[in-house]
Amino acid sequence: MSENIDWSSLGFGYVPTEFNVRCTYSNGEWGELRVMEDPTINLHISAAVLHYAQECFEGLKAFRGVDGKVRIFRIEENGKRLQDSCRGIKMPELPLDKFQEAILKVVKLNEKFIPPYGSGASLYIRPVLFGTTPLVGVKPATEFEFVVFVTPVGPYFKGGFQATPFMLSRKYDRAAPLGTGSLKVGGNYAAGMTATVDSHDLGYSAVFYLDPKEKKYIDECGAANFFAIKGNSYITPKSSSILPSITNKSLSILAEDLGMTVERRPIAVEELSTFDEAGACGTAAVISPVSKIVDIDNNHIYEFSKDGKPGEKCTALYNKLRAIQHGEEEDTHGWITFLD
Repeated sequence: MSENIDWSSLGFGYVPTEFNVRCTYSNGEWGELRVMEDPTINLHISAAVLHYAQECFEGLKAFRGVDGKVRIFRIEENGKRLQDSCRGIKMPELPLDKFQEAILKVVKLNEKFIPPYGSGASLYIRPVLFGTTPLVGVKPATEFEFVVFVTPVGPYFKGGFQATPFMLSRKYDRAAPLGTGSLKVGGNYAAGMTATVDSHDLGYSAVFYLDPKEKKYIDECGAANFFAIKGNSYITPKSSSILPSITNKSLSILAEDLGMTVERRPIAVEELSTFDEAGACGTAAVISPVSKIVDIDNNHIYEFSKDGKPGEKCTALYNKLRAIQHGEEEDTHGWITFLD
């Protein structure tokens, strides 16, 4: 129960809550939302999701603000990205109004699990959509299930907002040049499991991938986009194999608000040596400042922080985004949806 949760010591993992929300697609249309208490799913052994990975998901957060109000960050953008993923792997698009209705309903039903303001924790919201049709031949499913559950989470990295080391290697590819890299589908994350475990075993937070075609340009790490600071510029890679991070989009806009120039373009590996700061960004961690990137293939180190402290620009962007999410600063971009 929520009263037994130590909010300040939460990690980034699953904590049981009370309700989830579901919706079934059958006979060519989406049904009504259903509220469930059971956290399990009864699936056919030949369901399309199990054999041909026909699924996609999203991740967003709800925050208890300084004024006690509950704020959900960028629902519409997450709904649009879910639709993009559905189109990419031949699944029916979930209407944006039904997506938002499901998110608001599941957060309201589990409102007591939203961590208090000042705890450093938030309510993580996980929508997932997958094929349930029993299949043996390779073809799209015709029945689908949409599920949203929530869980309170702490910081993604144990140390919180501090600079950590990352590695770079040409040994791995996250996605093919014309593949599903720009979609939020489970197969991309499965493809990165080996690289992620290897990087952790070597003492790094994650591995940065290079572009899968030429192996010349920075792409992203398995769970986050890359950005760099050079002078007063916010620079982030442009590539068809990168997931369009909603956090990265938001930080780019906030960088402009702070008077910075935003550049979205290919970033050659050699250019890493010219950057003042670097970071990985995503919903889970917001910003994970990079202390150094170690090119383990060429035994070369690109250093951004010698004392492990985040840089000035990374800190300013992190604080500004967090302030909007927690109601400490006005949302001038229409990113926040309030829970009634």
